[in-house]
Amino acid sequence: MGKITFMGAGSTVFAKNVLGDSMMTEALRDFEIALYDIDAERLQESYDMIVLLNKNINEGRAKISRYLGVENRRDALRGADFVVNAIQVGGYDPCTIIDFEIPKKYGLRQTIADTLGIGGIFRTLRTIPVLEGFAEDMQAVCPNAWFLNYTNPMAMLTGYMQRYTDVKTVGLCHSVQVCSKSLFRSLGLEAEFEKMGPVREKIAGINHMAWLLEIYDANGNDLYPEIKRRAGEILEHPENYETQNLVRLDYIRRFGYYCTESSEHNAEYNNLYIKSKYPELIDRYRIPLDEYPRRCIKQIEKWKTQREEYLKGDITHTRSREYASHIMEAIVTGKPYEIGGNVLNTGLITNLPHNACVEVPCLVNKRGILPTVVGDLPEICAAMNRTNINPQLLTIEAAVTRKKEVVYQAAMLDPHTSSELSIDDIVALCDDLFEAHKDWLPAYK
Repeated sequence: MGKITFMGAGSTVFAKNVLGDSMMTEALRDFEIALYDIDAERLQESYDMIVLLNKNINEGRAKISRYLGVENRRDALRGADFVVNAIQVGGYDPCTIIDFEIPKKYGLRQTIADTLGIGGIFRTLRTIPVLEGFAEDMQAVCPNAWFLNYTNPMAMLTGYMQRYTDVKTVGLCHSVQVCSKSLFRSLGLEAEFEKMGPVREKIAGINHMAWLLEIYDANGNDLYPEIKRRAGEILEHPENYETQNLVRLDYIRRFGYYCTESSEHNAEYNNLYIKSKYPELIDRYRIPLDEYPRRCIKQIEKWKTQREEYLKGDITHTRSREYASHIMEAIVTGKPYEIGGNVLNTGLITNLPHNACVEVPCLVNKRGILPTVVGDLPEICAAMNRTNINPQLLTIEAAVTRKKEVVYQAAMLDPHTSSELSIDDIVALCDDLFEAHKDWLPAYK
């Protein structure tokens, strides 16, 4: 019997997916499950839900425990084999609101702000000090555990853990699993996609901007020529189509390749689409500014209904697409499984920086998570990735050194921020965010 510790267990819906998946996996059904959070109410709700789920789908075989607050964190982690991370430091209110509203005062608009941009930078600065504490505790009480990170900004948080701690860490995101399906849905070819069965694909790059480098059907036919034709047709007459995925389709037209994460994300990962000087681009590419706050508000309202559903006695579960249970099963049993994992670039993608966190195919078995060597990306793909890697690496350095000047540098090199603001306004914006987030940040010099 082993142990799974879930950090940020107040993320009840996600906890249900990952832990429900584990209970439906024979090799994991008897694992102890430890739930950890700093919010007593949300922790209790998740605990009650997981206890019910364990009874309904797992014959009560798992031992469920809960731990509240930093003072009980080591007990939650003690003896864990796997640690799933789903925390959000500062939450929607106040921190996400701050990340959107203060940049607006400078004329800087965002869509999601959880991965890159000024919002992603300050989310990283809030989160890395917490992960530093996690790492210290894990080294003390579960030094051999795998840390499965689902928290954004994925590349920066995972990269920090891989470079500055001894914790075995992989970053996980479900955008790789749904990449091809989302593409065919956007092209109006979802029915054809379902009929053709498993496709053979090659995906590599960085989190939220990994590239669909190859895609073939079961008979070995290259699907990209038809994909490019169809994408061009949609972009010529977008008024005839309902898709909101126009930025990624434009990637195909301009760069030759589709990428893994949504258009609302990728619209703010570059200097091309959200430009106050050209507001018509927002309409043309259907870019939903302030999208993440809207989602948060909807999720908060939806949870009021879901809470009742999840705490009813008849709660059940169907195994989800998340990687976590498959990784744990493969490591425990040796049954191999392939994932798209976020790992340190130890020569895996040869035209990206060696200290970057990259997303590449990985084999999982009893030996752990084994990344594959991809080689060079097409130069335009690598160039796009580098524009994101630059602020990522600087933000990690800033979090480690606690130097304001490095935060300024990260923001100056962020593609979207630097395309919209003057260098003086970037510094002033950072200073305003330091002040607004001071209760969530360590001292910077």
